[in-house]
Amino acid sequence: MMLSILLILAAYLIGSVSTAILTCRLLGLPDPRTQGSGNPGATNVLRSGGKKAAIITLAGDLLKGWLPVLLARLLGLDGPALALVALAAFLGHLFPAYHGFKGGKGVATGLGVLLGLHWGVGLASLLTWLAAAGISRMSSVGALTASLLAPLWIALILGDIWVTLAACVMLVLLYWRHWGNIRRILDGSEPRIGQKANPRR
Repeated sequence: MMLSILLILAAYLIGSVSTAILTCRLLGLPDPRTQGSGNPGATNVLRSGGKKAAIITLAGDLLKGWLPVLLARLLGLDGPALALVALAAFLGHLFPAYHGFKGGKGVATGLGVLLGLHWGVGLASLLTWLAAAGISRMSSVGALTASLLAPLWIALILGDIWVTLAACVMLVLLYWRHWGNIRRILDGSEPRIGQKANPRR
């Protein structure tokens, strides 16, 4: 029980580390929260800081989702405990303790969580993102489609109801954080991949 609590807490604190903010500070770039969409994530960093900063941000966000979940699995956690570790890492990115509980949208960290749960789940979700983003030329469409199907991949590959439920909670939160993107997709103003984002709307 104590191990589970410690791992859940550690997952949240690791998830709270903002790779985007740290990367931009180290590279002498503007704070991503003041640029473009204002989101501290890889897509906004790509638009405002370039490919190098975006790749570092993406890798860091993936890692902080993957590492706590993988560690929990290696230590024998499953069921509700593993589901809570996964959810805690994701919530850390959305509501970071170190940045006034104002974080990113959770796409890369969510993918890291899925990879930590099972490589097959992560791969299926990544391929879903690539297909949807490639067809639409919109990163947000890829994220929304991949997150929508993630619970299905977990149910089929892992068959764990608790982890599937955690993925459903992540899905709801991710859609909530993408509400502005959803509105722009519907009205045709969502930026395409490689296009500069409009100032916050």
